[in-house]
Amino acid sequence: MNKLTINLKSDSKIPLYEQIYDYIKNDIQTGRIAYGEKLPSTRSLSRHLEVSRSTVELAYEQLLSEGYIESRPCRGFFVSEIEELYSIRKAKPQAERQEKEQRRYRYDFTPNGVDLKSFPYNVWRKLSREILTDDRTELFRSGNSQGEYGFRCAICSYLYQARGVNCTPEQVVVGAGNDYILMLLSTVLGPGHKVAFEDPAYMQAYRLFRSLSYETVSVGMDKNGMCIPELARSGADVAYVTPSHQYPTGTVMPIRRRLELLKWAQERVERYIIEDDYDSEFRYKGKPIPALQGYDADGKVIYLGTFSKSIAPAIRLSYMVLPEPLLDVYDKKSRFVNSTVSKVDQLIVQKFIEEGYYERHLNKTRALYKSRHDVLIEELKPLLDICTISGEHAGVHLLLTFANGLTEKELIRRAQEKDIRVYGLSDYMIRYPKETSHTVLLGYANLTEEQIKEAVHILAGCWK
Repeated sequence: MNKLTINLKSDSKIPLYEQIYDYIKNDIQTGRIAYGEKLPSTRSLSRHLEVSRSTVELAYEQLLSEGYIESRPCRGFFVSEIEELYSIRKAKPQAERQEKEQRRYRYDFTPNGVDLKSFPYNVWRKLSREILTDDRTELFRSGNSQGEYGFRCAICSYLYQARGVNCTPEQVVVGAGNDYILMLLSTVLGPGHKVAFEDPAYMQAYRLFRSLSYETVSVGMDKNGMCIPELARSGADVAYVTPSHQYPTGTVMPIRRRLELLKWAQERVERYIIEDDYDSEFRYKGKPIPALQGYDADGKVIYLGTFSKSIAPAIRLSYMVLPEPLLDVYDKKSRFVNSTVSKVDQLIVQKFIEEGYYERHLNKTRALYKSRHDVLIEELKPLLDICTISGEHAGVHLLLTFANGLTEKELIRRAQEKDIRVYGLSDYMIRYPKETSHTVLLGYANLTEEQIKEAVHILAGCWK
């Protein structure tokens, strides 16, 4: 090749050498300049393009450094052989993308909603400014792998007062979300365990343990939660439970069943209970149910908590409380794993708890959800001749089970036709026939009271 036809734009903000580099690289990537083909010399190309020789040399040097071309002594520049050429292609315009976008509904009763309009923006800004006002270089150094000590102290104090959890800061491990915490926990537990899940189950945890190559088994439930005789027969040595508000049924495990579960764990040295206390802050009838961990005297309960439900999902701040028998195992097998939460975020949430903002935010949010909960219950009364309500005393969703012959699939379809999204209980079932379900979930955290009234009125018309 003697010369390249490149239309340089002298008025462009892109330097000339970069324009030459981009043109040649693109031709090599697309195969217009083949492997082994000789490029013009810097002198001849600069003369042809009417630019300085140093401009062409800069372009060639960049191509050389990235491996697109090679220099052969006394012979010139040649296109390199690249068997698997990797190129970053420009994203297609939005209109050309084939990716299927999730449908947006006028009313979405997601059970995983959080009302972000109640997020304490002003307080968050205030705390962020206070923390970052001074030059505190230590905030940007790598911190404690378990999480910052002050933050863990704040978590311990809150858990003791609000949930009856007995723990020390040394037992607390902080991480970015429950998924990370569970993956870290898997390194502590090690392989070879069989994990039992409630059925219906919190499917995210179920899928995660399966992806980590654990053997899993589903255990049926009655009105009091996981059936202990079935758990004993399952051969599992780890039980994953949500005793304070079972997800998704809303069942609250009474004290007798909790003691039976603890007794099951105490029968074998390697047995453990994972208590996921994901939304215990939101309860609308009676006092909050104390955590199962508070009844544990033998170090059998691994307690999981999160701020994602009570503050905001994007906070990505979760934690686990390891029983003392597992602390040495954690030190040996997992302490080298660095914390996935920045020290700045930890300090913000620490101050948020210590200065009383978290308690005030919870009281405000609890009142907000209680109001929406009451409106939803009231609006559902016209449907109570064909369905029953359950799981309504806590959390941010309830269940409707129909007795008029409509299947879950038909209930969802009719709602979709009215631009309303509801969720089927079968999505959380592991082993039971999904075709037999007549139950849907209605979450209310993301909807205003007016929207709840409008949507339920429409649903009553299409479900009766």
